[in-house]
Amino acid sequence: MAHAITEPSRQTDVIHECDVLVVGGGPGGLAAALAAARTGVSVALVERFGCLGGNITVVGVEGFAWYRHEKTVEANGIGREFEERARQMGAAVPESQSLSYEIDSEGFKLVADQLVQEAGVHTMMHRLFVAPVMDGDTIRGVIVESKAGREAILAKRVIDATGDADIAYRAGAPTVKTPKEHMQAASVMFHLAGVDKKKFMAGVKADPQTYKDWATGEWNIETSGKEDKMFSPFLKKPFQQALAEGLIPAHLTTIAGTWGAMHDTGELTYMNLVHLAGCDGTDPDSMTHFEMEGRKQAMLAIEALRRFTPGCEGVRLRNFGMAIGIRDTRKIDAAYNMTEQDVREQGRFDDSIGIYPEFIDGYGILILPTTGRYMQIPYRSMLPKGVKNLLVAGRSIGGDRISHAATRNMACCAVAGQGAGIGAALSVKSGTTLDGVSMTSVQAELARQGVRYL
Repeated sequence: MAHAITEPSRQTDVIHECDVLVVGGGPGGLAAALAAARTGVSVALVERFGCLGGNITVVGVEGFAWYRHEKTVEANGIGREFEERARQMGAAVPESQSLSYEIDSEGFKLVADQLVQEAGVHTMMHRLFVAPVMDGDTIRGVIVESKAGREAILAKRVIDATGDADIAYRAGAPTVKTPKEHMQAASVMFHLAGVDKKKFMAGVKADPQTYKDWATGEWNIETSGKEDKMFSPFLKKPFQQALAEGLIPAHLTTIAGTWGAMHDTGELTYMNLVHLAGCDGTDPDSMTHFEMEGRKQAMLAIEALRRFTPGCEGVRLRNFGMAIGIRDTRKIDAAYNMTEQDVREQGRFDDSIGIYPEFIDGYGILILPTTGRYMQIPYRSMLPKGVKNLLVAGRSIGGDRISHAATRNMACCAVAGQGAGIGAALSVKSGTTLDGVSMTSVQAELARQGVRYL
Protein backbone atom coordinates (compact mmCIF):
# COMPACT_ATOMS: atom_id res chain seq x y z
CA MET A 1 0.00 0.00 0.00
CA ALA A 2 1.28 3.45 -0.94
CA HIS A 3 2.17 5.71 1.97
CA ALA A 4 1.29 8.90 0.10
CA ILE A 5 -0.63 10.11 -2.91
CA THR A 6 -0.19 13.16 -5.10
CA GLU A 7 -3.28 15.31 -5.44
CA PRO A 8 -3.83 17.10 -8.74
CA SER A 9 -3.56 20.88 -8.78
CA ARG A 10 -6.88 22.69 -8.65
CA GLN A 11 -8.52 26.07 -8.69
CA THR A 12 -10.48 27.01 -5.59
CA ASP A 13 -13.36 29.45 -5.77
CA VAL A 14 -13.19 32.52 -3.55
CA ILE A 15 -16.64 32.63 -1.96
CA HIS A 16 -16.21 35.59 0.35
CA GLU A 17 -13.92 38.55 1.10
CA CYS A 18 -13.91 40.74 4.20
CA ASP A 19 -11.83 43.01 6.38
CA VAL A 20 -11.50 40.65 9.34
CA LEU A 21 -11.91 36.88 9.21
CA VAL A 22 -12.33 34.95 12.47
CA VAL A 23 -11.94 31.18 12.36
CA GLY A 24 -13.54 29.40 15.31
CA GLY A 25 -16.79 30.39 17.02
CA GLY A 26 -15.99 29.57 20.65
CA PRO A 27 -15.96 32.24 23.40
CA GLY A 28 -12.75 33.79 22.03
CA GLY A 29 -13.75 33.74 18.37
CA LEU A 30 -17.30 34.89 19.02
CA ALA A 31 -16.04 37.80 21.12
CA ALA A 32 -13.47 38.68 18.46
CA ALA A 33 -16.05 38.73 15.67
CA LEU A 34 -18.52 40.84 17.67
CA ALA A 35 -15.84 43.31 18.79
CA ALA A 36 -14.47 43.76 15.27
CA ALA A 37 -17.94 44.22 13.76
CA ARG A 38 -18.89 46.76 16.42
CA THR A 39 -15.75 48.69 15.46
CA GLY A 40 -17.16 49.20 12.00
CA VAL A 41 -15.43 46.78 9.64
CA SER A 42 -16.75 43.83 7.64
CA VAL A 43 -16.37 40.55 9.53
CA ALA A 44 -16.80 36.90 8.64
CA LEU A 45 -16.92 34.14 11.26
CA VAL A 46 -16.16 30.54 10.25
CA GLU A 47 -17.28 27.66 12.47
CA ARG A 48 -17.00 23.89 11.88
CA PHE A 49 -20.15 22.99 13.83
CA GLY A 50 -23.74 24.13 13.31
CA CYS A 51 -23.75 26.49 16.28
CA LEU A 52 -21.57 29.11 17.90
CA GLY A 53 -20.34 29.08 21.49
CA GLY A 54 -17.62 26.43 21.41
CA ASN A 55 -17.09 24.92 24.84
CA ILE A 56 -20.38 26.37 26.07
CA THR A 57 -22.58 24.82 23.39
CA VAL A 58 -20.54 22.11 21.69
CA VAL A 59 -18.94 20.61 24.81
CA GLY A 60 -21.56 21.62 27.39
CA VAL A 61 -19.33 23.57 29.81
CA GLU A 62 -22.01 25.82 31.27
CA GLY A 63 -19.93 27.39 34.06
CA PHE A 64 -18.60 30.38 32.14
CA ALA A 65 -17.54 32.44 35.18
CA TRP A 66 -17.81 30.04 38.11
CA TYR A 67 -14.77 31.72 39.70
CA ARG A 68 -16.76 34.89 40.54
CA HIS A 69 -17.06 35.96 44.18
CA GLU A 70 -17.91 39.15 46.03
CA LYS A 71 -14.49 40.77 45.62
CA THR A 72 -13.70 39.49 42.12
CA VAL A 73 -12.58 42.22 39.69
CA GLU A 74 -13.24 41.57 35.98
CA ALA A 75 -12.89 43.10 32.53
CA ASN A 76 -16.64 42.91 31.82
CA GLY A 77 -17.09 43.58 28.10
CA ILE A 78 -18.47 40.90 25.77
CA GLY A 79 -17.78 38.03 28.17
CA ARG A 80 -20.11 39.57 30.75
CA GLU A 81 -22.56 40.28 27.94
CA PHE A 82 -22.73 36.53 27.19
CA GLU A 83 -24.03 35.92 30.71
CA GLU A 84 -26.39 38.89 30.80
CA ARG A 85 -27.93 38.21 27.40
CA ALA A 86 -28.36 34.53 28.31
CA ARG A 87 -30.12 35.57 31.53
CA GLN A 88 -32.40 37.97 29.66
CA MET A 89 -33.30 35.26 27.14
CA GLY A 90 -34.09 32.65 29.79
CA ALA A 91 -30.92 30.67 29.11
CA ALA A 92 -29.18 31.04 32.47
CA VAL A 93 -29.73 30.15 36.12
CA PRO A 94 -27.69 31.10 39.22
CA GLU A 95 -24.48 29.07 39.44
CA SER A 96 -24.17 26.77 42.48
CA GLN A 97 -20.74 27.77 43.78
CA SER A 98 -20.31 31.41 42.78
CA LEU A 99 -21.95 34.76 42.05
CA SER A 100 -22.35 33.96 38.37
CA TYR A 101 -24.79 32.26 36.05
CA GLU A 102 -24.77 28.78 34.63
CA ILE A 103 -25.39 29.33 30.94
CA ASP A 104 -27.71 26.80 29.31
CA SER A 105 -25.76 25.12 26.53
CA GLU A 106 -28.78 24.78 24.25
CA GLY A 107 -30.22 28.21 24.94
CA PHE A 108 -26.87 29.88 24.27
CA LYS A 109 -27.03 28.71 20.67
CA LEU A 110 -29.90 31.16 20.22
CA VAL A 111 -28.09 33.85 22.22
CA ALA A 112 -25.05 33.60 19.96
CA ASP A 113 -27.22 33.64 16.84
CA GLN A 114 -28.87 36.84 17.97
CA LEU A 115 -25.58 38.53 18.89
CA VAL A 116 -23.90 37.94 15.52
CA GLN A 117 -27.03 38.91 13.60
CA GLU A 118 -27.35 42.16 15.53
CA ALA A 119 -23.68 42.99 14.90
CA GLY A 120 -23.84 42.22 11.18
CA VAL A 121 -21.29 39.39 11.30
CA HIS A 122 -21.30 37.22 8.18
CA THR A 123 -21.55 33.79 9.80
CA MET A 124 -20.32 30.72 7.89
CA MET A 125 -21.02 27.48 9.76
CA HIS A 126 -20.39 23.87 8.76
CA ARG A 127 -16.99 24.78 7.32
CA LEU A 128 -13.72 23.22 8.47
CA PHE A 129 -10.44 25.11 8.14
CA VAL A 130 -7.93 23.05 6.14
CA ALA A 131 -5.17 25.41 4.97
CA PRO A 132 -4.01 29.04 5.09
CA VAL A 133 -3.76 31.16 1.96
CA MET A 134 -0.23 32.55 2.10
CA ASP A 135 1.72 35.19 0.19
CA GLY A 136 5.22 34.57 1.49
CA ASP A 137 5.00 35.09 5.26
CA THR A 138 1.70 37.01 5.02
CA ILE A 139 -1.66 35.31 5.46
CA ARG A 140 -4.34 36.40 2.99
CA GLY A 141 -7.17 34.09 4.00
CA VAL A 142 -8.02 30.45 4.49
CA ILE A 143 -9.18 27.37 2.62
CA VAL A 144 -12.17 25.55 4.08
CA GLU A 145 -13.92 22.27 3.27
CA SER A 146 -17.66 21.64 3.52
CA LYS A 147 -20.52 19.81 1.83
CA ALA A 148 -20.04 22.44 -0.88
CA GLY A 149 -16.47 21.27 -1.47
CA ARG A 150 -13.26 23.24 -1.18
CA GLU A 151 -13.66 27.03 -0.85
CA ALA A 152 -11.44 30.07 -0.22
CA ILE A 153 -12.20 33.04 2.03
CA LEU A 154 -9.94 36.09 1.77
CA ALA A 155 -9.42 38.82 4.34
CA LYS A 156 -7.19 41.75 5.22
CA ARG A 157 -6.66 40.33 8.73
CA VAL A 158 -7.19 36.83 10.11
CA ILE A 159 -7.85 35.81 13.71
CA ASP A 160 -7.07 32.21 14.64
CA ALA A 161 -9.62 31.20 17.28
CA THR A 162 -9.44 27.48 16.57
CA GLY A 163 -8.30 26.73 20.13
CA ASP A 164 -5.39 24.65 18.87
CA ALA A 165 -3.51 27.35 16.92
CA ASP A 166 -4.34 25.38 13.75
CA ILE A 167 -3.97 28.34 11.40
CA ALA A 168 -0.80 29.66 12.99
CA TYR A 169 0.73 26.18 12.96
CA ARG A 170 -0.08 25.48 9.32
CA ALA A 171 1.02 28.97 8.31
CA GLY A 172 4.49 28.23 9.67
CA ALA A 173 4.40 30.16 12.95
CA PRO A 174 6.38 28.52 15.76
CA THR A 175 4.14 26.76 18.27
CA VAL A 176 4.65 24.77 21.44
CA LYS A 177 2.64 21.63 22.07
CA THR A 178 2.38 20.19 25.55
CA PRO A 179 3.61 16.56 25.62
CA LYS A 180 0.61 14.22 25.65
CA GLU A 181 1.50 12.76 29.03
CA HIS A 182 1.49 16.27 30.58
CA MET A 183 -1.62 17.71 28.90
CA GLN A 184 -4.51 18.70 31.10
CA ALA A 185 -7.10 15.96 31.04
CA ALA A 186 -9.94 16.13 28.56
CA SER A 187 -13.56 15.85 29.71
CA VAL A 188 -16.77 14.34 28.38
CA MET A 189 -19.56 16.53 29.74
CA PHE A 190 -23.08 15.27 30.32
CA HIS A 191 -26.42 16.26 31.81
CA LEU A 192 -28.83 14.16 33.89
CA ALA A 193 -32.59 13.89 34.35
CA GLY A 194 -34.79 12.15 36.87
CA VAL A 195 -33.17 13.51 40.04
CA ASP A 196 -35.26 14.14 43.16
CA LYS A 197 -34.17 17.70 43.89
CA LYS A 198 -35.38 17.77 47.52
CA LYS A 199 -33.52 14.58 48.46
CA PHE A 200 -30.40 15.51 46.48
CA MET A 201 -30.06 18.96 48.05
CA ALA A 202 -30.73 17.53 51.52
CA GLY A 203 -27.83 15.14 50.92
CA VAL A 204 -25.59 18.00 49.82
CA LYS A 205 -26.53 19.99 52.94
CA ALA A 206 -25.90 17.00 55.21
CA ASP A 207 -22.43 16.40 53.76
CA PRO A 208 -21.15 19.68 52.27
CA GLN A 209 -17.99 19.49 50.20
CA THR A 210 -15.29 22.15 49.97
CA TYR A 211 -12.44 22.91 47.60
CA LYS A 212 -10.12 21.13 50.01
CA ASP A 213 -11.92 17.93 48.96
CA TRP A 214 -10.77 18.33 45.34
CA ALA A 215 -8.49 15.32 45.31
CA THR A 216 -9.01 11.75 44.18
CA GLY A 217 -6.73 9.02 42.86
CA GLU A 218 -3.83 10.71 41.08
CA TRP A 219 -5.59 14.08 41.20
CA ASN A 220 -4.35 16.46 43.89
CA ILE A 221 -5.00 20.19 44.18
CA GLU A 222 -2.76 23.02 45.39
CA THR A 223 -4.74 25.94 46.80
CA SER A 224 -3.70 29.16 48.49
CA GLY A 225 -5.53 28.04 51.64
CA LYS A 226 -8.24 30.67 51.37
CA GLU A 227 -10.30 28.32 49.17
CA ASP A 228 -10.16 25.32 51.50
CA LYS A 229 -13.30 25.99 53.54
CA MET A 230 -15.44 27.33 50.68
CA PHE A 231 -18.41 25.27 49.49
CA SER A 232 -17.94 23.32 46.28
CA PRO A 233 -20.53 21.19 44.43
CA PHE A 234 -18.06 18.31 44.47
CA LEU A 235 -18.86 14.61 44.16
CA LYS A 236 -16.29 12.00 45.16
CA LYS A 237 -17.74 9.66 47.78
CA PRO A 238 -20.23 7.85 45.49
CA PHE A 239 -17.40 6.86 43.18
CA GLN A 240 -15.16 5.77 46.04
CA GLN A 241 -17.98 3.48 47.17
CA ALA A 242 -18.43 2.19 43.63
CA LEU A 243 -14.69 1.46 43.42
CA ALA A 244 -14.76 -0.38 46.72
CA GLU A 245 -17.63 -2.58 45.55
CA GLY A 246 -16.17 -3.26 42.11
CA LEU A 247 -18.83 -1.32 40.22
CA ILE A 248 -16.10 0.93 38.79
CA PRO A 249 -12.90 -0.84 37.63
CA ALA A 250 -9.99 -0.37 40.02
CA HIS A 251 -7.87 1.61 37.55
CA LEU A 252 -10.52 4.35 37.09
CA THR A 253 -9.59 6.38 40.15
CA THR A 254 -10.18 9.82 38.61
CA ILE A 255 -13.97 9.71 38.20
CA ALA A 256 -15.01 12.61 40.42
CA GLY A 257 -15.81 16.26 40.00
CA THR A 258 -18.52 18.86 40.11
CA TRP A 259 -22.18 19.28 39.28
CA GLY A 260 -23.55 22.59 38.02
CA ALA A 261 -27.20 23.30 38.76
CA MET A 262 -30.03 21.26 40.30
CA HIS A 263 -33.25 22.25 38.51
CA ASP A 264 -36.84 21.96 39.75
CA THR A 265 -37.51 19.74 36.73
CA GLY A 266 -35.17 17.07 38.09
CA GLU A 267 -32.35 17.94 35.70
CA LEU A 268 -28.84 17.95 37.14
CA THR A 269 -26.67 19.76 34.64
CA TYR A 270 -23.03 20.44 33.77
CA MET A 271 -21.68 17.14 35.14
CA ASN A 272 -17.90 17.44 35.03
CA LEU A 273 -16.97 14.00 36.38
CA VAL A 274 -14.95 12.30 33.64
CA HIS A 275 -11.29 13.28 33.29
CA LEU A 276 -9.29 11.65 30.52
CA ALA A 277 -5.51 11.87 30.79
CA GLY A 278 -3.45 11.32 27.65
CA CYS A 279 -6.01 12.65 25.16
CA ASP A 280 -4.33 14.61 22.34
CA GLY A 281 -6.79 17.13 20.92
CA THR A 282 -4.74 17.48 17.71
CA ASP A 283 -4.91 13.74 16.95
CA PRO A 284 -8.28 12.55 15.57
CA ASP A 285 -7.53 8.92 16.44
CA SER A 286 -6.81 9.89 20.05
CA MET A 287 -9.98 11.96 20.23
CA THR A 288 -12.04 9.12 18.71
CA HIS A 289 -10.80 6.72 21.37
CA PHE A 290 -11.41 9.09 24.25
CA GLU A 291 -14.84 10.22 23.02
CA MET A 292 -15.98 6.61 23.32
CA GLU A 293 -14.03 5.91 26.49
CA GLY A 294 -15.41 9.06 28.10
CA ARG A 295 -19.01 8.11 27.38
CA LYS A 296 -18.35 4.65 28.82
CA GLN A 297 -16.93 6.17 32.01
CA ALA A 298 -19.87 8.58 32.24
CA MET A 299 -22.30 5.65 32.34
CA LEU A 300 -20.28 4.08 35.16
CA ALA A 301 -20.50 7.39 37.02
CA ILE A 302 -24.27 7.52 36.51
CA GLU A 303 -24.71 4.02 37.89
CA ALA A 304 -22.62 4.96 40.94
CA LEU A 305 -24.85 8.00 41.49
CA ARG A 306 -27.97 5.79 41.29
CA ARG A 307 -26.67 3.49 43.98
CA PHE A 308 -24.90 5.82 46.37
CA THR A 309 -26.32 9.36 46.08
CA PRO A 310 -29.60 10.43 47.72
CA GLY A 311 -32.11 11.64 45.16
CA CYS A 312 -30.36 9.93 42.24
CA GLU A 313 -32.10 6.57 42.50
CA GLY A 314 -34.05 7.20 39.29
CA VAL A 315 -31.40 9.26 37.47
CA ARG A 316 -30.90 8.83 33.73
CA LEU A 317 -28.69 10.34 31.07
CA ARG A 318 -30.27 13.37 29.38
CA ASN A 319 -27.50 14.18 26.91
CA PHE A 320 -23.78 14.29 26.21
CA GLY A 321 -21.99 17.31 24.82
CA MET A 322 -21.50 17.14 21.04
CA ALA A 323 -17.72 16.83 21.39
CA ILE A 324 -15.06 16.05 23.96
CA GLY A 325 -13.74 19.00 25.95
CA ILE A 326 -10.08 19.77 25.27
CA ARG A 327 -8.12 21.98 27.65
CA ASP A 328 -4.59 21.86 26.32
CA THR A 329 -2.85 21.37 22.94
CA ARG A 330 -0.76 23.96 21.07
CA LYS A 331 0.21 27.48 22.04
CA ILE A 332 1.93 30.03 19.84
CA ASP A 333 5.40 31.35 20.48
CA ALA A 334 4.22 34.93 20.70
CA ALA A 335 5.88 38.33 20.70
CA TYR A 336 5.38 38.02 24.46
CA ASN A 337 4.71 34.73 26.22
CA MET A 338 2.92 35.06 29.52
CA THR A 339 4.51 33.52 32.60
CA GLU A 340 3.53 31.86 35.84
CA GLN A 341 4.64 35.03 37.62
CA ASP A 342 2.25 37.10 35.47
CA VAL A 343 -0.79 35.10 36.57
CA ARG A 344 0.29 34.60 40.19
CA GLU A 345 1.60 38.12 40.83
CA GLN A 346 -0.80 40.43 38.97
CA GLY A 347 1.16 41.04 35.75
CA ARG A 348 0.91 44.56 34.32
CA PHE A 349 1.48 45.55 30.68
CA ASP A 350 1.46 48.78 28.67
CA ASP A 351 -0.37 46.95 25.88
CA SER A 352 -3.08 45.49 28.11
CA ILE A 353 -6.30 44.64 26.25
CA GLY A 354 -8.24 43.53 29.31
CA ILE A 355 -7.91 42.24 32.83
CA TYR A 356 -8.61 38.80 34.23
CA PRO A 357 -9.10 37.91 37.89
CA GLU A 358 -6.60 35.86 39.87
CA PHE A 359 -8.08 32.55 38.76
CA ILE A 360 -5.80 29.58 38.08
CA ASP A 361 -7.38 26.20 37.36
CA GLY A 362 -5.16 23.46 36.01
CA TYR A 363 -2.03 21.39 36.43
CA GLY A 364 -3.03 20.63 40.02
CA ILE A 365 -3.54 24.30 41.01
CA LEU A 366 -6.77 26.00 42.05
CA ILE A 367 -6.60 29.66 43.05
CA LEU A 368 -9.89 31.57 43.25
CA PRO A 369 -10.22 35.38 42.90
CA THR A 370 -11.67 36.21 46.30
CA THR A 371 -9.44 39.17 47.21
CA GLY A 372 -9.71 41.55 44.24
CA ARG A 373 -6.36 40.65 42.67
CA TYR A 374 -6.14 40.51 38.87
CA MET A 375 -3.70 40.42 35.97
CA GLN A 376 -3.65 42.18 32.61
CA ILE A 377 -3.60 40.38 29.25
CA PRO A 378 -1.00 41.82 26.83
CA TYR A 379 -1.86 42.31 23.18
CA ARG A 380 1.60 40.96 22.28
CA SER A 381 0.66 37.52 23.60
CA MET A 382 -1.67 37.16 20.59
CA LEU A 383 0.95 38.10 17.97
CA PRO A 384 2.54 34.94 16.53
CA LYS A 385 6.13 35.11 15.37
CA GLY A 386 6.84 34.61 11.69
CA VAL A 387 3.38 35.26 10.19
CA LYS A 388 1.96 38.68 9.25
CA ASN A 389 -1.72 39.72 9.29
CA LEU A 390 -2.52 37.03 11.89
CA LEU A 391 -3.65 37.25 15.51
CA VAL A 392 -4.31 34.24 17.75
CA ALA A 393 -7.09 34.47 20.34
CA GLY A 394 -8.43 32.02 22.90
CA ARG A 395 -6.51 29.35 24.78
CA SER A 396 -3.64 29.27 22.27
CA ILE A 397 -2.15 32.65 23.18
CA GLY A 398 1.53 32.65 24.12
CA GLY A 399 2.45 31.56 27.60
CA ASP A 400 3.99 28.92 29.82
CA ARG A 401 2.34 25.93 31.47
CA ILE A 402 0.93 27.66 34.56
CA SER A 403 -0.16 30.81 32.74
CA HIS A 404 -2.19 28.51 30.49
CA ALA A 405 -4.07 27.29 33.57
CA ALA A 406 -5.46 30.84 33.76
CA THR A 407 -5.73 31.99 30.16
CA ARG A 408 -7.37 28.79 28.87
CA ASN A 409 -10.56 29.54 30.80
CA MET A 410 -13.53 30.60 28.69
CA ALA A 411 -13.99 34.03 30.25
CA CYS A 412 -10.32 34.84 29.66
CA CYS A 413 -10.64 33.60 26.07
CA ALA A 414 -13.45 36.14 25.63
CA VAL A 415 -11.24 38.92 27.04
CA ALA A 416 -8.44 38.06 24.61
CA GLY A 417 -10.89 37.64 21.75
CA GLN A 418 -12.42 41.08 22.22
CA GLY A 419 -8.96 42.63 22.25
CA ALA A 420 -7.95 40.71 19.13
CA GLY A 421 -11.10 41.76 17.28
CA ILE A 422 -10.55 45.43 18.08
CA GLY A 423 -6.83 45.26 17.25
CA ALA A 424 -7.53 43.64 13.88
CA ALA A 425 -10.34 46.08 13.03
CA LEU A 426 -8.33 49.20 13.90
CA SER A 427 -5.34 47.84 12.00
CA VAL A 428 -7.52 47.66 8.88
CA LYS A 429 -9.10 51.07 9.44
CA SER A 430 -5.75 52.79 10.04
CA GLY A 431 -3.83 50.89 7.37
CA THR A 432 -1.21 49.75 9.88
CA THR A 433 0.24 46.34 10.61
CA LEU A 434 -1.08 44.28 13.50
CA ASP A 435 2.11 44.83 15.45
CA GLY A 436 2.09 48.54 14.63
CA VAL A 437 -1.50 49.40 15.52
CA SER A 438 -1.88 52.23 18.05
CA MET A 439 -2.47 50.73 21.50
CA THR A 440 -3.89 54.07 22.61
CA SER A 441 -6.58 53.69 19.94
CA VAL A 442 -7.16 50.03 20.79
CA GLN A 443 -7.57 50.81 24.48
CA ALA A 444 -9.89 53.72 23.72
CA GLU A 445 -12.13 51.40 21.68
CA LEU A 446 -11.98 48.79 24.43
CA ALA A 447 -13.21 51.40 26.88
CA ARG A 448 -15.98 52.42 24.47
CA GLN A 449 -17.07 48.78 24.33
CA GLY A 450 -17.20 48.59 28.12
CA VAL A 451 -13.94 46.77 28.80
CA ARG A 452 -11.74 47.43 31.80
CA TYR A 453 -8.12 47.02 30.74
CA LEU A 454 -6.27 48.73 33.64
